[in-house]
Amino acid sequence: MKFKTKIKISFAIIAICPIVIMLLLFISVFMLQVKRVEWQYDIDDVGIDAIVNQTKFYNKLTNEFYDELMRVAGNEPDRFKDTDYLKKVNQKLQDRHSFILVEINSQMQFDGSSKENKEFLETLPSYRGENEHIVYYDGNSYIYGDYKYLIKEIGFELSDNKSGCVYIVTAMEKVILQVREMVLEMFISIIIVVILTCIVLGIWIQRSVMRPVTRLTDATKKIAEGDLDFVLERTSKDEFGDLCEDFEYMRKRLKESAEENIRNEEESKELISNISHDLKTPITAIKGYVEGIMDGVADTPEKKDKYIRTIYNKANDMDKLIGELTLYSKIDTNRIPYNFNKVNVDEYFSDCVEEIVVELEAKNITLNYFNYVDKDTLIIADPEQLKRVINNIISNSVKYIGNKKGAVNIRVNDEADFIHVEIEDNGKGISQKDLPYIFDRFYRTDISRNSNQGGSGIGLAIVKKIIEVHGGRIWANSKENTGTIMHFILRKYYEPEVNADYEQNIDN
Repeated sequence: MKFKTKIKISFAIIAICPIVIMLLLFISVFMLQVKRVEWQYDIDDVGIDAIVNQTKFYNKLTNEFYDELMRVAGNEPDRFKDTDYLKKVNQKLQDRHSFILVEINSQMQFDGSSKENKEFLETLPSYRGENEHIVYYDGNSYIYGDYKYLIKEIGFELSDNKSGCVYIVTAMEKVILQVREMVLEMFISIIIVVILTCIVLGIWIQRSVMRPVTRLTDATKKIAEGDLDFVLERTSKDEFGDLCEDFEYMRKRLKESAEENIRNEEESKELISNISHDLKTPITAIKGYVEGIMDGVADTPEKKDKYIRTIYNKANDMDKLIGELTLYSKIDTNRIPYNFNKVNVDEYFSDCVEEIVVELEAKNITLNYFNYVDKDTLIIADPEQLKRVINNIISNSVKYIGNKKGAVNIRVNDEADFIHVEIEDNGKGISQKDLPYIFDRFYRTDISRNSNQGGSGIGLAIVKKIIEVHGGRIWANSKENTGTIMHFILRKYYEPEVNADYEQNIDN
């Protein structure tokens, strides 16, 4: 899940979840308190009256006593003169925030009110609610005085023909206990819901954001300390997962770069060692022959001429070595400008063979050339650098043919969109353990190191660089004491097709 989506979900949860949970809690708490009201006041079907319509609820709260007093007024009205009976009824009504008043001939017979209700008694309404302070009337009950008292009147007539009235008065300004508890519970529930929502979102965000950020921070510290041997795994599919993946890719690249720097440093050390070795041998020889001339060992013109020629040849070897090192350095740092052109394969290789064949025949080596591509086959190449590739490979072959009758075969094969060049010799061959490394710079087999031919060890490395710049590939097959075949492929060039109608329009 994308982090942007998580943020949207978080806002939705903050906005909706508390409302939904609080609504469910409100319903649950409300139903619980309704049950408590029904149990405490021993009344059925309270419903939402306890909260929504308190007038109806308070009216229902005393219905049981109203019915009883109505029965007494009709059947036993003289009981309203029994103070003990009236006290028992009033005691029960007090649990329901109510009390009774009994008037006989407009004289107060019984007062069940408390001190706080005395002000109400001073303006007690008359029977049937004929009073200007009445604000609600439904036939047998009415609300009196700023919605503070709900009054139910029951008229009666005693056996001595005296008339009277019983009032059931309920103080409505008193909030029932269950309502207060419900408000408190709802308030606590809201706080709990908000806290739980924040905790859940905090844990979710911490898992989604802080964990990957912490892992990235730890990874950054490790890299700063030079430790690149760890793995930063992707643990999510969001933006932080992408960031971890990119960070892991960067770590791999840094590790590869560090390893490459170590290899380059080792190769530089090896280069110095190789150059020291390769220069030391001819320099030692030159010094020896010069000392021979100076000491008079070369006491004849023939010996002097031989010594001087040897010195000259050794100097040429040194010059060639330095030249190859300089060339490889330029190729390796891409400082050699390439001049790519369209080259006809048959014509180019034919010219190369004509230049090489004379030199090889002088060394008693036969050169055979076979062309299996069409006469008009083209490639894109730098003719000078490609000729350097061919010369280096053949020079390497000549170096290791030995004293036997040598042969070099050049074959140019057609392979679909490529030309495949094979240069084969019948030399000493290369061992299988050395074959994978022959294109590495400064690599030389033990045979070449101990041979008289020596070699700089970068000839084939130069060849590989040039072929790769041409977009090709080079490899070798070899068998010891049989010979070696060098292979390289180059992509053909095709002239772009021109629409015939377009050509006709141009001609017109």
